[in-house]
Amino acid sequence: MNLTEARIGEEYIIKGIVTQDGELDAFLFSLGCYSGEPVTVISRRRSNSVIALKDARYSIDNQLAKVIMV
Repeated sequence: MNLTEARIGEEYIIKGIVTQDGELDAFLFSLGCYSGEPVTVISRRRSNSVIALKDARYSIDNQLAKVIMV
């Protein structure tokens, strides 16, 4: 499942990043978004989600959330 399907408030472990774009993969890695890291969806709007990753919160769009597998 990807982050767009995750329940709000539940902690998940990132299983992988599914993208063919090396630049996007490097960007997510710089945020601390890689396999084995816990992530929680804090809230969700129509076109984006707020996630808690490490000690930070990020607003990511749904296209980005779809490549993060949990």
